[in-house]
Amino acid sequence: MSSRVLVILAHPAEDSLCHALAARYAAGARQVGAEVRHLDLGRMAFDPVLRQGYREPQALEPDLARAQQELLWAQHLVFVYPIWWGAMPALLKGFLDRVLLPGFAFRYRRDSVWWDRLLAGRSAQLITTMDTPPWYYRWFYRQPGHEQMRRTVLEFCGVRPVRVRSFGPVRSATAEQRERWLDSAEGQGRRLPRRA
Repeated sequence: MSSRVLVILAHPAEDSLCHALAARYAAGARQVGAEVRHLDLGRMAFDPVLRQGYREPQALEPDLARAQQELLWAQHLVFVYPIWWGAMPALLKGFLDRVLLPGFAFRYRRDSVWWDRLLAGRSAQLITTMDTPPWYYRWFYRQPGHEQMRRTVLEFCGVRPVRVRSFGPVRSATAEQRERWLDSAEGQGRRLPRRA
């Protein structure tokens, strides 16, 4: 039985390095027999604003309803996106706000500080690009965007382990460097976690 991998691309530009990294990761995963599906957030039609918070239900657009079904189908989630202003782009944040809803991704317990993690049993890979050198982002900025996605989004919903691979600085990268990054992304795809 093949692994089920969902690649979620959160860079709006079709000619971006993120698009190429997502394609190469998917190619690597297919080489080891995985079934791969894609969500390209830049091509999806949805309101990224959670208008009433969680106080009132907000009807899901067809693309978001399909995204929820794809999340339930997947065993391994791959998020590919740029780090802008230290964290994920607004496109991805809006997607998460609208899709990872109470009753779908988590459920608070009555009269308790604890909650149920409804997406447990899945693993994830974050592939990010940045203009900051990754070592500087880690040691000087303390990688706030990675910690947000890993701890307060995915692990909160039960997704673990969450692995992170960062590429940068993109702005000054040579063609040879970018090709090495693409090869690395493909290699990551070939090394799917066992639980996927």
